[in-house]
Amino acid sequence: MTAAGITVGERAIAIEDVVLAARGPLRVSLSECTRRDMAAARAVVDAHASGDVPVYGLNTGVGDAVGQRIPLNEVSAFQEKMVRACVAGVGEPLPLEICRAALFCRIAALARCGAGISPHLYDLMVAMLERDVIPVMPSRGSLGTGDVVMLMCLANVLVGRGQAWYRGKPMPGAAALADAGLAPVKLAAKDGLSVGSASGVTCAMAALSLDQARSLLSAHVATAAFACEGYGANPRIFDARIAAARPAAAQEAAAALFRRAMDGSSQYAPGAARVQDALSFRTLPQVGGSTLGAFEAAREAVEIELNAAADNPLVMSATGEIHSTANFHTGAIALAFDALAIAMAHLANASAHRSMKLMSGRLSGLPHNLSPIGGASAGFASIQMSTAALQAEIRLKAQPASLDSMTIEDTVEDVAPHTPLTIRKFNEQMDLVRWLISIEALLAAQACDLRASTSGDLTLGRAGRVLQPLVRSVANPLVEDRETGPDAEAVHATLWSPAAIAAIDGIFAGVPSPVTASTLAAPT
Repeated sequence: MTAAGITVGERAIAIEDVVLAARGPLRVSLSECTRRDMAAARAVVDAHASGDVPVYGLNTGVGDAVGQRIPLNEVSAFQEKMVRACVAGVGEPLPLEICRAALFCRIAALARCGAGISPHLYDLMVAMLERDVIPVMPSRGSLGTGDVVMLMCLANVLVGRGQAWYRGKPMPGAAALADAGLAPVKLAAKDGLSVGSASGVTCAMAALSLDQARSLLSAHVATAAFACEGYGANPRIFDARIAAARPAAAQEAAAALFRRAMDGSSQYAPGAARVQDALSFRTLPQVGGSTLGAFEAAREAVEIELNAAADNPLVMSATGEIHSTANFHTGAIALAFDALAIAMAHLANASAHRSMKLMSGRLSGLPHNLSPIGGASAGFASIQMSTAALQAEIRLKAQPASLDSMTIEDTVEDVAPHTPLTIRKFNEQMDLVRWLISIEALLAAQACDLRASTSGDLTLGRAGRVLQPLVRSVANPLVEDRETGPDAEAVHATLWSPAAIAAIDGIFAGVPSPVTASTLAAPT
């Protein structure tokens, strides 16, 4: 396999770069300028290693042992001992894609030259990524104040210990290196801390999560617009002038996305829509905008971290200084993901209410429970229980995870944002929201079929023209009572397929918004 390539150190790293790195082997290169800066930072570390000034993790212990000095002749040996002691994570391994992305994130951050890593050690990390030797990392152990117990698994592989994947197969780290034609290295002063005292795993998890959130929010807009057509909602709520009258929290961008989704719909015809709809329809620009704004804030927080030198201690080459920092504290990302989870709960709540209203004949003007039979027919009524159950669990996942922490390391580390937990919880919430959107799409398709059969002149907008055939490719119209759970499952499997997401993204091509799919420039 020929690895894709990317240059790090001078150009900004984006979430799309992390997604690319997660997919397979990646060739990373440094500019000559960055290579010189890295050597200069290492020279500062070497100078301090032979001096008497105490430097955290260089010639002192770490954590609650910071007061202990390391003798000069033990400085290098201490690094490997520290690495082994810090391999303390637990739980099932993180997915290969996250571990691969984490290796890339650490490589990119080290190119900011704040760690003073030995160049030969850095080069081995780069070679591992290119040859797909990826450290196996546990899923539990990071508090969001540096991913030490996870990233030390990377350092362990660098010295020929631990476990690694090679071409997707897990094996001992030394064997993975050997099979790839690589050899372990010896750690010099500060090298173990340079590899492990960082937030590469958190960055990887956050970037990949936001990539998934982007496609979810795009699909939500398309599905909600589809539901508007099934319900007969008034599309003039998406008027640009209305959104601009109170341009809060990406509201204008959301309205623009909905206008594109509804483009060509017969709902714009005079007299086709009611004067005013329920808030679950009418607030789509507001609720959608708030969620887009939260997504944009999370993306900004993650990309700041991706391009930061969050090392502790931090090497300042220009002045020859090394100072202790707390830049590894990823509270901004934790707060952003907690806020995004709350916004997503509002979005999901509105989706659930739209589904309920699609089934209300009194409100929609369609047969009750979307059953063309009438009488005692249940139609889609029973799926309301699944909708309510999903909505309750989504709300639970919106509870903030960043509010509480334990004091560890003999009270030295007494605050923590629990950033990986906020991301993992958000991912679990997204899984549930996808189900709600799938149910809404199934109901919208039935509503559009029923509305077309009665009006005879229903013309769907862009989103409807994509989603109606997609739903009907796996779920026939309901003409008599039958199992509706399997229909929802079939729609769910289809709606979230790569092909369907690509088709939905195509609807919004060219519309400026935080979630409009962008094409990653060819890496260099």
